Amino acid sequence: MSSQLLSPVTIGTLALKNRVVLAPLTRARAGPSRIPNELMVTYYEQRANAGLLIAEATAVSEQGYGWLGAPGIYTEEQANAWKPVVDAVHAKGAKFFLQLWHMGRQGHPSFSPANETVAASAIGIQGEVFTRDANGERVKYETPRALETSEIPALIQSYKDAAKLAKLAGFDGVEVHGANGYLLDTFLQSSTNQRTDIYGGSFENRYRLLKEVITAVGEVYSYDRIGVRISPNGVFGGMGSDDNDKMFTYVASQLSQFGLSYLHIMDGLGFGFHSKCGVVTLFDAKKNFQGPVIGNIDYTKETAEGAIRSGAADLIAFGRAYISNPDLVERFTNNWPLAAAAGYDTWYSGGEKGYTDFETYKA
Repeated sequence: MSSQLLSPVTIGTLALKNRVVLAPLTRARAGPSRIPNELMVTYYEQRANAGLLIAEATAVSEQGYGWLGAPGIYTEEQANAWKPVVDAVHAKGAKFFLQLWHMGRQGHPSFSPANETVAASAIGIQGEVFTRDANGERVKYETPRALETSEIPALIQSYKDAAKLAKLAGFDGVEVHGANGYLLDTFLQSSTNQRTDIYGGSFENRYRLLKEVITAVGEVYSYDRIGVRISPNGVFGGMGSDDNDKMFTYVASQLSQFGLSYLHIMDGLGFGFHSKCGVVTLFDAKKNFQGPVIGNIDYTKETAEGAIRSGAADLIAFGRAYISNPDLVERFTNNWPLAAAAGYDTWYSGGEKGYTDFETYKA
């Protein structure tokens, strides 16, 4: 039986050589400068056997920055530094999207010019959880400030400006990060959105900011070059709401009206399941979103094939498997075993160790 996972597919107007996607993975190799570098060129070039690569989460503004070593896309210098990365991926015949990111309450005030973090509401991440400050020190999360309604237009503009810079860098499209408890997700979920203005309360109001961001980005890239990522099931970032099953099927149906490049749903439970409502599955996404659907979290080659053959997904994104297997598509093609998973201590450590030093398969 021929592989569906390795077969070509078209998303929007983009023809992809296979249905394997490099998931966006924060690797913290941009250093304090927040500017892409030659090491990142090598990393993405090694993994350009995927049909589509989604670059790591990239901050749309100084306010939205909050992860030491992550890159930005809010200056021309950053955009120009992304160009060699994009060129290397294109030279291998792959397409490349940039993920637009605002960390919201998961940042730390030390990164911010205003010495604060912002979110939908002034609700902090609960429990004994920690992040890193701008000096790399382990610190507790702080309670964010709720964004004023009057600040929303400037926030939306920051996404549009970042999209312009992504286009300058040569990216084929962009993915709006609406997942994992970052800023846009805190607007979507009832547990983190207690607003009483037009951005809070009803499904329509909580979805409004995401809708307005996509509309603004759509003035830069056509909608069929814009993807959206959501995570209705996960607890990452202290998330999870008792109406997520209803809210996110609503979000999927509303996003469908744009004619987007894809909907990227973290349907797996590898980030933990909040258990506050039913699981939102790939089938739920596919029923409500009329367009390509990307599944993500804990897929193997076999489960990925099954998801595509069932019609629930069109593409599957691989994250951790791609860290230690830069030649993942070749391994899938030849049924070669995967290399052992990379140690967590190298995920964000900086330098080539655990980043670009993994060998391709040798029989």
